[in-house]
Amino acid sequence: MDTTRLLKGVLDFVVLAAVQHEDGYGDGYGDDYDIGRRLRAAGLEEIVDASVYGTLRRLSGAGALTSYVAPSDGGPHRKYYGFNDQGRAMLAEQRDSW
Repeated sequence: MDTTRLLKGVLDFVVLAAVQHEDGYGDGYGDDYDIGRRLRAAGLEEIVDASVYGTLRRLSGAGALTSYVAPSDGGPHRKYYGFNDQGRAMLAEQRDSW
């Protein structure tokens, strides 16, 4: 099975699910991408941070996520993404379709 195609088809869903309970950042250095790390910890090891970052930007641009910048303990500021009502509706719709 081509897992790359499968992951691309569910990336919006898993990224929304990853931030539904706690805001997370999608930028970092090395392996310091919070949301990507959450997804890999959940068993989605093949997801690459560049795909997560692109998905976060797209979902934020579409109004499904909020974003804000906050200071970081070990480097430059980080851009955090959070859940909102439109994201909640999108996630519920995707859950129903699955």
